[in-house]
Amino acid sequence: MSAQTIAETNARPVARGRSRLGDRLLKGYVWLVLAWLFVPIAVMVVFGFNDTRSKSNVTWQGFTLKWWGRLDEYPQMIEAVVSSLQVAALVTLITTAIGTLLGLALGRYRFRGQGATNLVMFAAIASPEIVMGASLLSLFISAGVKTGFVTVVIAHVLFSLSFVAITVRARVVGLDRSIEEAARDLGASTWVTFWRVTFPMILPGVVSGALLAFALSIDDFVITQFTNGALQTFPLWIFGATRNGVPPQVNIVGTLIFAVGVAIAVVNSVTARRRT
Repeated sequence: MSAQTIAETNARPVARGRSRLGDRLLKGYVWLVLAWLFVPIAVMVVFGFNDTRSKSNVTWQGFTLKWWGRLDEYPQMIEAVVSSLQVAALVTLITTAIGTLLGLALGRYRFRGQGATNLVMFAAIASPEIVMGASLLSLFISAGVKTGFVTVVIAHVLFSLSFVAITVRARVVGLDRSIEEAARDLGASTWVTFWRVTFPMILPGVVSGALLAFALSIDDFVITQFTNGALQTFPLWIFGATRNGVPPQVNIVGTLIFAVGVAIAVVNSVTARRRT
């Protein structure tokens, strides 16, 4: 056995040990990140069952289910939740329609102004929300537009559109163009090819972008604060309620919203796997 072979044999256990140590560190880091993300959510869920006897719901005082049947004690909170859902639903529809077409154009075609369009989209994502909120408020005031439901929808659409377009574009770039060409060769028109071939292939990206737009809209605070006028959304109501103490019903509504979001994500994931 040569000296080189002996050295390689002795080095293998060391390399394996380093690899195992690296894997353990990576797994530990992943668990820390997951804990950092989910511990606050777990606290929110748990304190929705807290048998608190004061306006301050920060100390555990016992388990109870009574708050789940007393959501109507805060009608303004219910109105704020409904307003948030209405804004988020409308924003999702608008941004999904426009963002899908924009992402399809950016991922498939080359046209004049494409670089500027990409720059504007990434600038909207990278810029702080306070900058966009203040600039939109100045625009609405200068144009004489009364702030309220419509201005909040416009602001959320402008903020969420870039996320949807980029998500769809990433899906479009990875498409197999030969499938669409085969549909054309078989006599399908442009419209039929899009709805029967192209759209089903980009549908996972469209759904992901729509869910992202909905999540960004329903929990937005900064931009909404600048453009809401008299409209009260759920995040704004919580901010106002903190002065007197956040009731357990807020935790319950947050738990319901989180549960619905998780359910939609699971259904989307299962459907995508079955389709694949």
